[in-house]
Amino acid sequence: MEEKKEDIKPTKKKLSKAGRIILILIGIMVVFVLVAIALYQVPAIQKKFYPYVTIYRSKIVYFFKPPAKSVFEPSTNSTMDASVIANLTAMAPTATAIPEPTQTPNPTESTEQATPVVEESPTPLPTDIPPRVVLEGIVQEYQNFNSCGPANLKLAMSYWGWKGGFEDIERIIKPGWRDRNVSITEMLYYVQEHTDYDAVLRYGGEVDLARQLIAAGFPVLVERGYTHEVDWMGHYGVLDAYDDESQTFHIPDTNHGNLRIKYEQLQEGWDQFAGAYLVIFNPEDKDTVLHILGEQADPDFNYNYTLNKYQAKLEVAEAHEKYFVLFNLGELLNMKKQYVEAATMFDEAFKNYGWLPVEARPWRMIWYQFGPYESYYYTGRYEDVVSLAYKAVTDADEPALPETFLWSGRANVKLGNTGTAIFEFRRALQWHPRWEPAIAELEALGEKP
Repeated sequence: MEEKKEDIKPTKKKLSKAGRIILILIGIMVVFVLVAIALYQVPAIQKKFYPYVTIYRSKIVYFFKPPAKSVFEPSTNSTMDASVIANLTAMAPTATAIPEPTQTPNPTESTEQATPVVEESPTPLPTDIPPRVVLEGIVQEYQNFNSCGPANLKLAMSYWGWKGGFEDIERIIKPGWRDRNVSITEMLYYVQEHTDYDAVLRYGGEVDLARQLIAAGFPVLVERGYTHEVDWMGHYGVLDAYDDESQTFHIPDTNHGNLRIKYEQLQEGWDQFAGAYLVIFNPEDKDTVLHILGEQADPDFNYNYTLNKYQAKLEVAEAHEKYFVLFNLGELLNMKKQYVEAATMFDEAFKNYGWLPVEARPWRMIWYQFGPYESYYYTGRYEDVVSLAYKAVTDADEPALPETFLWSGRANVKLGNTGTAIFEFRRALQWHPRWEPAIAELEALGEKP
């Protein structure tokens, strides 16, 4: 007799209590993440939490793709067409001999709480300055993320009684608050065009000159390199005091507060940016400042003097210093519009960069200095401009590099890649809104910004 088969019905497997709790927690986390992402789109909230997001994002990105491992290799077969040669001929500067270093005059004698000395006809300066000078009046300022330049500029101008905030400065020279860099030339522009003060920008700065300026009542804003945690980066600082006994300068640092930095340490980091320094003053004090600078007051003399200084330094530089020295020489030659010679120096700098240990490579340098783009562009090496720009953008966790996009766009115009160029100029404006150079490039192509 055939056995009767029972119908077998599938049964639902019930989740355990622990399983239900896990699902609930996952749901809560998903909702939390979605709400956080939505809130982060609010500009005020984004600006507040952006530094923390960026720090952790960069740690993750740089862990999986270390930017120091990538190396830029300049091309060796670039040729210059007739138009490039004609432009170089038209821009060629008058040849000037590079001067030998000479002693800069000392400033007028000063007390610890020094104030600027105004003279209708500056007289010879005494040979000695006080062993210790402290300038009073600078109001400590702490920067926002990537606001090193505006914060230090505000701090320096506070010595002269300026009452604005660094947000006022940002609106003019850093309207895109995520922009990675404000150059020292942009700060000079702000002082001269948007305040009642004046300023001079020079290179080849040295400890003794900084002491002389401080002793005469003038703080000195310097650009220097330093190692933050494990990475090298650029940073501004205002020197407002010195002490010969301890061999230190005082810096009211916008990141770390009051710092005492040894003369030798300051000079080492300062030399990584060709000794760039900005001196701000009241217009009536201009003769006094120029008198302190002596021959360095003349920009052409200053360029040549600084070239001579770093050319001599190249002969004795340690292996880890040569990249910076070569890069400085390229920057200085570029400022003098000697583009062929500048490009050669940058080629050597990038070659030296590839020889450095990975952990010692200053991969952020192209965030701060744009001479390679300019010199390669004006020598017809447009592919090199595009390649270097690509490296800078892909190395960064966030491509907030408007100058990089500007030069990439210009090079793409020359290469006939008009659509790409327009895209690059618009990206420059994304990070630096209302930026006149990018707007001018778009208008030249018949495009609206």
